[in-house]
Amino acid sequence: MNPTSVTRRTAAGDRLTLVMRPLLFACLGVALLVPAQELYRKRPDANTRWATFENPSAAKGAAASENKKAKGHAFDSFKAGETKTLLNVMGSGSVRRMWVTLPERDPAMLRSLRLEMFWDGAKTPAVSVPFGDFFGAMHGRAARLENELFVNPEGRSFNCYIPMPFRRGARITLTNESGRDLDSLFYDVDVLLTDRPDPEALYFHAVFRRQRWTEPGRDFEILPRVRGEGRYLGVHYGVITAPEITGWWGEGEVKMYLDGDESLPTIAGTGTEDYIGTGWGQGLFQSRYQGCTVADEKARQYAFYRYHIPDPVYFHKDARVTIQQMGGDTKANVLKMLERGVDVRPVSIAYQDKFERLLDLPRDFDLAKSPAPDDAWVNIYQRQDVSAVALFYLDSPENSLPAMPSAEARRAALPAGPREH
Repeated sequence: MNPTSVTRRTAAGDRLTLVMRPLLFACLGVALLVPAQELYRKRPDANTRWATFENPSAAKGAAASENKKAKGHAFDSFKAGETKTLLNVMGSGSVRRMWVTLPERDPAMLRSLRLEMFWDGAKTPAVSVPFGDFFGAMHGRAARLENELFVNPEGRSFNCYIPMPFRRGARITLTNESGRDLDSLFYDVDVLLTDRPDPEALYFHAVFRRQRWTEPGRDFEILPRVRGEGRYLGVHYGVITAPEITGWWGEGEVKMYLDGDESLPTIAGTGTEDYIGTGWGQGLFQSRYQGCTVADEKARQYAFYRYHIPDPVYFHKDARVTIQQMGGDTKANVLKMLERGVDVRPVSIAYQDKFERLLDLPRDFDLAKSPAPDDAWVNIYQRQDVSAVALFYLDSPENSLPAMPSAEARRAALPAGPREH
């Protein structure tokens, strides 16, 4: 390399830095100023309302009317089979925060409470999910949680900060499908009512799916195909591994089929733990947009969340999100499973500097005859018990997705996680 040319380029780079540095700081200042301005700007078009048992209609000047204004209705009983309306307002605005707490928070209870949200008078809910899973308590395990969208400060209460716009009205209900009475339910839903709706706002949706045992080689649908324009916001995902399968469960890649994709997706990840920003396994951690809330090897339970906020996933015609049902183990252990008749299917094998795509080989390929050493890593299709809450926005208040499974199906064979109080 010519030293003279290096000197010239260095001098030019120094001059460019002197020019660009003030511009960069100016841009940074603007970026920081915009959200800060929201804290002190006037909003003559906005009115804050809270729906609670002290003011269930969220009406102006109507709160705390009982017991001579002295905490007369902070909570209510919640009978088996009962539906409580947590919010029912007319006009335009957005839900800004939800907070709920209740005395019984075991896995069966959190899976049995049905949370539903209706926008603009729609007949079918945009959100129909188990209460616990929606708030990040996958498998009904209420772990301490703090991220960008959900907070459970001490494992005893449930907060959501997802903005949920509406144009003509909003209704939120909670139904007790547990078969047990609750002596108390506390909540508040914080709403910002506005004079006019935002014409560019999308409607918030959430859908729950559970497959008791997935089929090896068939991807699990996190989000079945939805049609319209919108944004995939993220997922709460839970896995219960099969007792007969050894090794690691999380080799499956997330796939996103966008705007007409059929056989091949536009987006594909590289592995399950990779999708939430970690690697080489998955232990407990929490961060703003991704984390693992359950990593219980003894109970064979795992759970994680992933939010596409700084890395948005938009779609303009339709979207579908899946995840492969794939794990892995050493060649020796995979051969032992195959000898026992376990339904696993080798996909690839890696050792030294080699990576073999086994599905591209002839059907009569025999893993036992592979020259790979016993400790070579073999990825395998396998079965898993999977549940997921997909979070997304859509340009319609209804989504035409299948109805949520019954409470019995949601609770089926659910291991009893630690009970939080």
